[in-house]
Parts: sequence; structure tokens; C-alpha cells
Amino acid sequence: MKDQLMKMLEEREDKMIEIRRYLHEHPELSFEEEKTAEYIADFYQDKDVDIETNAGNGHGVIVTINGGLPGKTVGLRADFDALPIKEETDVPFKSKNDGVMHACGHDGHTAYLLILADCLIQLKDQIKGTIKIIHQHAEEQPPGGAKSIVDSGKLDDLDSIFGIHLLPMAEAGTVGYHSGYSFNGRTYFKLKIQASGGHGSSPHKANDAIVAGSHFVTAAQTIVSRRVDPLAAGVVTIGSFDGKGSFNVIKDSVELEGDIRYSNDETQEVINKEFQRIVNGLEELFGVTCELTYTPDYPPLYNDPELTQFVADTLKEANDRKIKVVKEFPKMSPSDDFAYYLEKIPGSYFYIGCTPKGVKDPYFNHHPKFDIDEDALLVAAKSVGHVACSYLDVE
Repeated sequence: MKDQLMKMLEEREDKMIEIRRYLHEHPELSFEEEKTAEYIADFYQDKDVDIETNAGNGHGVIVTINGGLPGKTVGLRADFDALPIKEETDVPFKSKNDGVMHACGHDGHTAYLLILADCLIQLKDQIKGTIKIIHQHAEEQPPGGAKSIVDSGKLDDLDSIFGIHLLPMAEAGTVGYHSGYSFNGRTYFKLKIQASGGHGSSPHKANDAIVAGSHFVTAAQTIVSRRVDPLAAGVVTIGSFDGKGSFNVIKDSVELEGDIRYSNDETQEVINKEFQRIVNGLEELFGVTCELTYTPDYPPLYNDPELTQFVADTLKEANDRKIKVVKEFPKMSPSDDFAYYLEKIPGSYFYIGCTPKGVKDPYFNHHPKFDIDEDALLVAAKSVGHVACSYLDVE
């Protein structure tokens, strides 16, 4: 069956590219992907599968392929939302939605999985077990779509789950993997510091929110440098400091917003504790009041070591001419809500190289000039196909 599947995928490579380009032209933001979800659902109409639309807290689509033979149940996930970025690439299928762009490769994720699923449906009588195709909405915008799908119970029967991400860290034909903690977790924060303003000539009669906020910016950086294990990853970024006022007026309030990243649960706990300690200290040190919004978005992504090794071994032994290199990739600093699946279901999230041909210094994901080598679509489809079939074949 696997040989049949790989041949079918090669024969449908042009269709993968066609779908990817259509989706690239018509991107939609997280939680607004109504037309994309309709496109996906329409693709499966009149096929011998169960289709669930509006899955989770948005436009998710879950397609169940019931195999002809008894066996395990595996999930395969691809996300399909875009980003609020104005595209700057020079391609004929450039985004037609101004200010919205598939700058993270989700168009490619969806295209490969649609064709892989279609081929698996045609071979379903030979499949041992069940395959659930998870087309997930809203990966880019917290709270994301993954957690709501997990919480719905629709995936409680999964024995494992797999997914990929296109990354321009290597040329097409390269597959990367990483065991254990692989993507960082993320927390959003907003801090409002309320003081008492006054005349610039009389600071002793006022209480300066800008001074308190500036102290916070400096103190927050000591969390990672002095409280986090040097062998663990942690980042505290203050991305916004809203303190604009008049040159001769002492500000009575400022607002700061930022982003916190951490490589594991232990580091998250350390940063949470120290962050709150610094905020409490501001109130005591400067006589201000602080209103803190502190919202963990996505947890650290943990790849099951045994299944990640299974992925690596399966692809190394596949002897597939399209999969040229299979190697370990380093930990990644971004976050992905695939982590929510892996909190409950053992699985692995691996990576497909997609550096455009002839490019030595590619633009990374989320850049307005981000692009991929479309040869990576077939590599993704074949890689996930090899893994899914091999997994279901193991007793």
C-alpha cells in the first residue's frame, strides 16, 4: 500500500502546488477563515469519509478515514490561517487580500494534507485502523484552535498524532526532527502602572509613572539573566511602552505590553514567579499601583522521544528519492499550538526544509517576503505518508 501511496502522491504533485497557490492568493486571518474552511470541506464532498465542520472554537474541519482493517487511530494535523502582514514577494499568485498573507507556510501545510488525505481515502480498504485528518484554524492567534479541538473530546480516540511545519532552515528534501521539548511556550502580558502626575517643575509633588515603568523594563531583564537556569531558554520582551505625553508634564500612567517565552514548564514557573515579584516590588518601591494582565498562550511543545525516534528511523529507512536528508534540528524559539495536542496525545511535530532554490539567506517565517520551494510540498506529503502508514502497520 505504501508504494501505491507514494506513486499516487508523485502523480498529484502539480495539484498540491495548484492548491497551495490558490490558498496563497486568498489568505484569511485567524478565526476569520470562513472561505478557506468551506474550500477544505468542499474538497471532501462526495468522498467516503466522515466530515465535521466548525470544529473547536472556530472553522476547524475534522475528516475521519475509516480503514478496511482493524487497527490503531492516528491523527494528522495541518493549520490553515494566515497573518496580518502585507505581502512583499514578487510571485504571480500574490495575496489578493491586502494586508493579509500566508507568511508562515500554512497554505503549503493544507495543500499537502488535502492531497495526502485524498490518496489515503482511495486506499482506505487497505488501511489498518483509522486516520483522522485535522484541518485546524487559528494557530497564529491565541487562544488558538488546537486547545478547543482537544477539549471537545473529538480526538480522545487517537493513539498518536503527527504534524509538520515548513521551515526555510534547509533545502527541500531535508526533514528535521527534535526529541523532547522542541518549541518554546509563550505568555502575553500587559502592565498598567498608575501613579500621580504633576508639573514637570515639581517632581516632589508628583509620582512619575515613566520612572517606575523604566525601572520595570530594566528589572524584568534580570529574570532571565539571574533567575533562569543558563542551560534553559527564556526570553522576556517588552514590545510596547506607551508613555507619550507632554514635555513638561509628569505622566500619571503608562502601559507596557510584551511577550515571554520559555523552553519548559519549570522555566515557565520561574519566570511567572519572578515577574509577579518585580511587579509587586514596583508598587512598594515607587508608591504606584499596578494592573497586570498575564495570559499564558501556548505551552512548550514536547515531542514524545519514542515516537520522534520512530519518525527519524522510518524516514531514514524509507529509501525515498525525494527525502534526501533526515537529521536532528535544534530546539526552536517560536511557539505553536500543536503543543496542546501533544500534552494529551503522544506524537511528534517535525520539520520540512523549504529554502527557495538558489537562495543562501532566506527570509524566515512571518516575514513579508517569506516564500518556499514548492518541491517541499511533495516531501511533506511523502514524509507524513511514510510515518502514518508505518505507524499503523506496527502491531
